[in-house]
Amino acid sequence: MANGQNGPRHSRRGRPLGRLRRRLLVYRSIEFLPSRVPGGTHPDEECLLLVHIRKVVGQVRYRLCDHCEQGVITDVTLEERFRSTGLGTRALSHLRSRHPGVKWRSTLNLRATRDLLRRMSIPATGATGSCPHTGEPRLRRQKP
Repeated sequence: MANGQNGPRHSRRGRPLGRLRRRLLVYRSIEFLPSRVPGGTHPDEECLLLVHIRKVVGQVRYRLCDHCEQGVITDVTLEERFRSTGLGTRALSHLRSRHPGVKWRSTLNLRATRDLLRRMSIPATGATGSCPHTGEPRLRRQKP
């Protein structure tokens, strides 16, 4: 080949097709499983696990308050290969649908999570993330 490529002349190798495949993978085969955080920093902290074929590829940690109907997102973690695929947006949307009527806030201040939270219209708060009326978050019990 004259231009030094090993494949077809107009093929685009790498990123665009891989990103599309990962995006389809995210919408097809990622499961969302709620869980408690054993030994977490707060006893009332909950976690939404993002699972792909029996492997945890991400998680969203959060706390809920019964009195003020507010939720605080304390951590969002994704494997590198699932970033920029819409998985973070999908996970936060799932969290919102699991807890309707809850007003969400966040204690996160990292650039990647800050951009995600801004897209999802979730405001940032102070580092404590406590309820404004009690100063201490309380767990909202799941209904069976």
